[in-house]
Amino acid sequence: MKPTTVVLPPDIRAAIVDHARRDYPNEACGVVMGTAHAADGGRALRFEPTTNAAASPYRYEIDSGDLLRLTLAADDADEAFWAIVHSHVRSPARPSPTDVGLAFYPDALYLLVSLSEADTDPVSGEPVIRAWRIVAGEVSEVAIT
Repeated sequence: MKPTTVVLPPDIRAAIVDHARRDYPNEACGVVMGTAHAADGGRALRFEPTTNAAASPYRYEIDSGDLLRLTLAADDADEAFWAIVHSHVRSPARPSPTDVGLAFYPDALYLLVSLSEADTDPVSGEPVIRAWRIVAGEVSEVAIT
């Protein structure tokens, strides 16, 4: 299933933006847990912030301990990784070639938040969050409501 539109609840959106701002100037990362994978029609439940093991403004790597903890928790709760999240500190909220090459969860969405002043919502002035499907190197945007 390839969703064309997904719902990102306001509290999850706010938590993602807050985490990205806290981790600045490095990229922030985390996982949105869901009732099922986004590709299977699941809905977002909550945002789980993680540590960027790369500690870099240019790339992210979800800490292996955080990844293991969240994988086990998802399995125990019958949940799934609805989205993999990370921030771009100076570039738009679209996957870089590095992001595409490291997209290991084809059933999850990839949510990117941009902290670039040039990539803010024109109405609210808040950072832009965009959703992407990345499957076998193919990238397609998914609208967020």
